[in-house]
Amino acid sequence: MTTTKRARTKPRPLTRQRILREAVRFADKRGVDELNMRRLAERLNCGVMSLYNHVANKDDLLDGMVDLVAAEIALPAQDVSWRAALSELALSAHETFIAHRWVNELWSHRGLGPAKLAFMEAILRTLREAGFSVALACRGYHALTIHITGFTLQEIDFPIDAGNLESAARRFLQKADPEQSPYFIEHVRHHLDAHEPNDDFVFMLEMILDGLERAFKAESGAAGKQS
Repeated sequence: MTTTKRARTKPRPLTRQRILREAVRFADKRGVDELNMRRLAERLNCGVMSLYNHVANKDDLLDGMVDLVAAEIALPAQDVSWRAALSELALSAHETFIAHRWVNELWSHRGLGPAKLAFMEAILRTLREAGFSVALACRGYHALTIHITGFTLQEIDFPIDAGNLESAARRFLQKADPEQSPYFIEHVRHHLDAHEPNDDFVFMLEMILDGLERAFKAESGAAGKQS
């Protein structure tokens, strides 16, 4: 009689990438404030000290998580206009930050990993190789990144849940004084009555790009007169 031995499944090796991916999954579900090394070790079925063979500390973990998310931002193709490239970058970044709602608040004060740096470099390269001066490229970079993080923050942290927004707006209109705040009342009514899709992110992005284009043309014209 042949004895059949049950094949033993080898435990998956613990790697930095596996740790970071699991940490991102945890943060997506429960928020980054709930994340700690003990909970992460439990999810990975390992000892807490094993994690420190791959991540130095909590700061190193957070830096790695942010960079892992940054790698999801689609960098633009090389053969598109600077406006199209920046629009693609901004939309992809916004969608990525919404998908990982915890990352927006960490973005500006975590370390510069390779993926995050590639995103930032792509914005500046796009502007500089289109002919923008260093000064205007820097202003364009700040305008774009502030729009992405600021708009995303507003969208994530808006104090009223989307499902309750209409009822809250109608309660406000019932109590509002038309003589004291006629234009804000008009603003609220517009949002209640509007049927167009909510594309404020794109609308504001286009305003930024329009402003950059005007400044670029003015800069190019001034340079042409001096030459």
